[in-house]
Amino acid sequence: MSNSKVRTALKSIKRGKGRSLLTLCGVAVGVFAVVVISGIGAVGSERITSTMVTMGINSALVEASDQGGGISLTKDDVDAFGRLDGVNKAMPLMASLSQSKILDECFNCYAWGVDQDAKDIISIEAIHGRLINNRDVENHSMVCVIDEVLASETYGRSNIVGKKIRLLLEGSYYEFEVVGIAKSGITGLQNIMAGIIPDFVYVPYSTMQDITGKNTFDKIALLLDGQSADADLTNTLTSEVNSIKDSGNGLVISNFQSQKGQLTDILGITTTALSLIAGISLVVSGITVMTTMLVSVGERTREIGIKKSIGAKSSDIMWEFLTESVLLTAIGSILGIMLGLACCAVGCGILSLPFTVPIGAVGASLAFSVTMGAVFGVYPAAKAAGLNPIEALRN
Repeated sequence: MSNSKVRTALKSIKRGKGRSLLTLCGVAVGVFAVVVISGIGAVGSERITSTMVTMGINSALVEASDQGGGISLTKDDVDAFGRLDGVNKAMPLMASLSQSKILDECFNCYAWGVDQDAKDIISIEAIHGRLINNRDVENHSMVCVIDEVLASETYGRSNIVGKKIRLLLEGSYYEFEVVGIAKSGITGLQNIMAGIIPDFVYVPYSTMQDITGKNTFDKIALLLDGQSADADLTNTLTSEVNSIKDSGNGLVISNFQSQKGQLTDILGITTTALSLIAGISLVVSGITVMTTMLVSVGERTREIGIKKSIGAKSSDIMWEFLTESVLLTAIGSILGIMLGLACCAVGCGILSLPFTVPIGAVGASLAFSVTMGAVFGVYPAAKAAGLNPIEALRN
């Protein structure tokens, strides 16, 4: 595509400003839609990854399956599971659907019995006070760490360290002192619970055992090796823990890594489907470009006749119109890409999310729209090139 043809095409585009502007807008809108949808998908995928990393993507839970209801997990199992290849730490867990009473108000919550490893394994972060420590477990202390949302709902502030709450366990209320406030958001345990119960309360597992009368554990949390935390490791560990317990398939492991993959796949499929739907508008834009070029051929019939009479070849005329068609779609695509990226950047700024440029979608949109311009520009260009110079001059 020579510079002279590009300059001639640009002059022709400027000559029909109104018509060219409408065509450019049509192309830009189609590309804008594809870029925005792809941008949302890219940001969503990045958000899933960052959230999973924050919540402890290398965590997993061992618990009895529906077929393994009679299996008990003991301290020996915690030690044995913690020594398996691919496991860095293991922590006992107690769990109970509960109710908290604060200032005579009752809130549904989930009580978890944990130890000092909860920070690393299930990603609990204290924003006020401290977390459950080894002394709390050894002394069977009546202390707890609560979710900041639960604190704010009752006292109107997040820092209520030192206050007392009452937890409903085994049909009775027990008083606990709040020693820490945990940061709200998606934690490892909240991910396993699929967000059903937003308010969590953490207590020493030994205290919860005393109240419930158990000397076993409901679950065991594992901190997996970050370099190998994948589906293969999960399958291997599932076989090994069942072998240790001689439980057949009575124990199952929930691995957050596999859940991340499922979420990312679902988001990717949704984004692709929506992008393809938006891409239909690019095909419509191509038809608009063809219509515009056909009108242009009709308006410039005499000009084409003059060019042919002074020696212009049919191929020169064809390339001139084809270049104009491609330029229309290229300029419209660039405008759509710029607007789409700007919209995504502004949206991410408002929501305080990291902005990720969907490079693949941007390149595909530009290539597809330019290709559409070339394809739909062939017929008008061929029609212009096939004009008889004498008849063209008469018109």
